[in-house]
Amino acid sequence: MWRICVCALFVSALCLPAFADPLSITPDAASTAPWQSPLEQAAAPAPAAPVRVAAAQPNLGGGFIQFLFGGAAPGAPAAAEPAAPAPQTMALASDPNSTSVEVDDGEHPPVDAKFDRQEVAYGTTEAPGTVVIDTPHKFLYLVEANGKALRYGIGVGRPGFTWAGVKTITAKAEWPDWRPPEAMLKRQPQLPRFMAGGEENPLGARAMYLGSTDYRIHGSNEPWTIGQNVSSGCIRLRNADVIDLYGRVKVGTKVVVM
Repeated sequence: MWRICVCALFVSALCLPAFADPLSITPDAASTAPWQSPLEQAAAPAPAAPVRVAAAQPNLGGGFIQFLFGGAAPGAPAAAEPAAPAPQTMALASDPNSTSVEVDDGEHPPVDAKFDRQEVAYGTTEAPGTVVIDTPHKFLYLVEANGKALRYGIGVGRPGFTWAGVKTITAKAEWPDWRPPEAMLKRQPQLPRFMAGGEENPLGARAMYLGSTDYRIHGSNEPWTIGQNVSSGCIRLRNADVIDLYGRVKVGTKVVVM
């Protein structure tokens, strides 16, 4: 008789309607996630493994009957929830260990691309080889033949320190030493009286001296100042540009400052 009852219960359970299936599974949460671009997916933390949870089951009284229809042995402990995923970290541009992004100088904006060295059309009556400095627009032109010139971005004198005139290059120096002029020392007595040439030297990699003045065309250890009014009258270029110009001009070259 006991066997007949068990079999009858087993058959009746198989006939339960689908909507009452105690083992139905909730849909995957990931299937309804919004679409993300590959970059968004790469930046997002890795999602946790989907957790499948059985629907609530009716109380079947425990014991052997609960074992048949509940899928677990009597008294079995509930499955432990999966551990939360470890937090993801992203390498930022300011991260010293990150090499994916090159940052110029974190404290200064990049120099406008128009100040990059380039060949341009340039109409002038000056002879090829002449240097023309357009102070208001912060450009230096090395005149070429056929109506062209090499154009360099420059930094020029602060208000009150700009000047104009025609000079010649009277001397050239690589990684020059720096001795501040007396007038500059009067304005800024804290300046050193001498600084040997090198990467920290404010004259940069090259210097071309103009006439008998204290003015020079020179490099700079502050490349972000190109395109600005920053100097005490000298014309400054980025070191790569002043090295390029230095190799193209010679002592005696005419320099026109506007």
